[in-house]
Amino acid sequence: MAHMSIEEASRLAARALRNAGAGEAMAGSTARALVRAEAQGLTSHGLSRVVQYATHLRNGRADGQALAVIARHRGAALLVDAKQGLAFPACDLAVATAITTAQSLGVCFAGVTNSHHCGVLVDHLRAVADAGMVGLGFANSPAAMPAAGGKHPIFGTNPVAAAFPRRHAAPLMIDLSLSEVARGKLMVAAKEGRPIPLGWALDSQGQPTTDAKAGLAGSMLPLGAVSSSKGSMLALIVELLVTAVVGAQFGFEASSFFVDEGNAPRIGQAFVVIDPGALAGRDVYDERMETLISEMLLDDGVRLAGARRTSLEQQANQAGLTIADALKNQLDLLAA
Repeated sequence: MAHMSIEEASRLAARALRNAGAGEAMAGSTARALVRAEAQGLTSHGLSRVVQYATHLRNGRADGQALAVIARHRGAALLVDAKQGLAFPACDLAVATAITTAQSLGVCFAGVTNSHHCGVLVDHLRAVADAGMVGLGFANSPAAMPAAGGKHPIFGTNPVAAAFPRRHAAPLMIDLSLSEVARGKLMVAAKEGRPIPLGWALDSQGQPTTDAKAGLAGSMLPLGAVSSSKGSMLALIVELLVTAVVGAQFGFEASSFFVDEGNAPRIGQAFVVIDPGALAGRDVYDERMETLISEMLLDDGVRLAGARRTSLEQQANQAGLTIADALKNQLDLLAA
């Protein structure tokens, strides 16, 4: 295993992305986000993505020289065009502008179009919580799940995120995908030759399967698909919010992130920023938040959303990161 500090990891990741064609700002923003994910223990969205993004930059699936711009801004609604670049600079611009707008108008909806994989969705909302406001996030991704009653993949795993600030404590940070389980669990099971439970995936013929490889070749099942169509309906809501509303591509129109060749995904993200001071007022908001959290913590074992990630990140900031030698070698080669 290889050990490095947060700063070393960030510099290494940024160099690798620059060598693949990313501009200075894009490389820096992306590297910081991926290192933060790694520090939180979210390795599937961490430094391993540098390799994937570098390949997409080199193969034209993402434009490393793209400069995100505000395409439209009317009142409390704005649209950022990522220009087919990596998602992070565009999301940074959307969130920063949404915060400023919400401070003035009380609320803002910021969409991002022509985008790419946005990493850990809730991390884009940290700046919102730092500003004392509530943030919601939505994103689509290449098709992995069928519509309710369907067989072929249409929707991505379409994550939903939320950040609720607290006056004297870390914010609640909520982040979940809308598939029954993460696709990464199927990848691990397939690699280890283990079966998966029924209810996780369908094979390429649309039949329930316990074969992880068949599930990867087929489609993921939406959250709660065994007993209802609620997960699929939620995925549909997210899909429409970040495509029809902001003009991005549907998940079924985007090539998988896990293949080297393919199209520029041009998917979408959306962020809602709400100033609680414009509604109940900040004092009421704070009292209601703490009353609920106190009630939750009456039960042993309750873990506040985001607490584990925050703790791991604090540890990593002090002690550094440990990653597999194989990944370190890949990053070194890309950065050389």
